Amino acid sequence: MTNASTPAPGTALVLGITGGIGAAIASRLAARGWTIRALTRRPPDQRPRMDYPVEWRLGDSLDQRSVREAARGAGLIVHGVNPPGYARWREDGLPMLANTIAAARDAGATILFPANVYVFSATSPATVDETTPRHPTTRKGKVRLEMETMLALAAQEHGVRVIAVRAGDFFGPGVASSWFSQALAKGGLAARSAATLARPGTGHAWAFVPDLAETFARLVDRRSALPAFTLVHFAGHHDASGRDLAEAVRRVIGRKDLPIRPFPWIVVWLGAPFVRFLREALEMRWLWTTSLALDNGRLRSLIGEEPHTPLDDAVRTALAG
Repeated sequence: MTNASTPAPGTALVLGITGGIGAAIASRLAARGWTIRALTRRPPDQRPRMDYPVEWRLGDSLDQRSVREAARGAGLIVHGVNPPGYARWREDGLPMLANTIAAARDAGATILFPANVYVFSATSPATVDETTPRHPTTRKGKVRLEMETMLALAAQEHGVRVIAVRAGDFFGPGVASSWFSQALAKGGLAARSAATLARPGTGHAWAFVPDLAETFARLVDRRSALPAFTLVHFAGHHDASGRDLAEAVRRVIGRKDLPIRPFPWIVVWLGAPFVRFLREALEMRWLWTTSLALDNGRLRSLIGEEPHTPLDDAVRTALAG
């Protein structure tokens, strides 16, 4: 936190502050004295209450003028916005990022970008680092690769500074549309069962959002010593057995007899022809049939130990919503 004799670090524009990762990063930056500014389409009476002051701006991340005006004077832009409904990645996702890059270039701001594992595929090694070749085979993976390329080129050709952290599936407070809350432990602390989404013995990478947000904040603390384009991997919680999180749900709820059942993927298969969200989810099925872990060696070389909440504590917080 800053005090009367320490100037505030500056202003951080947060795109997607109503989402789990945007809100979490904003909270960690606010705790360090950053002024938080948020761009939203929501009218004042529909904006969430935050536990820190927010300078609200009305606008749309798809409108470049709105983003550029909101970014004026900002030192950071948190790109925590994604197309709604797990769809329209190319139609909306790429233009939104282009607007963020244009605004960062104008303002001289650093972009904070949550990257993901979609850029890999079932042929990738079981443990990936920042040098692992990216050969996505899905539509969303190819779009995410384009987004990472856009950011790298912005840094190389225009001097735009970027801090990107690649992580696994999000879970935690405020992350409403996640595999954890919608499938693995539906119902939160009142869940009557837990689900295993992965094949037995298939490892899966999970990211507890408060830990990921703290990681971004620690990188921001060291931003002057980072290269213009910084991409690091966040290891998070690796579910090596495919049922570690489900077992943690059982422990936290305190019911040894809580059923743990395989997720009914057949329902997704049957509904996919009729429901776009299910089609989009099914495209990423490989992440539940192929083990994938993130090597965080480079991150640790920059900030020391990765922020890491013990699994049961993280699951307890996530279940509480």
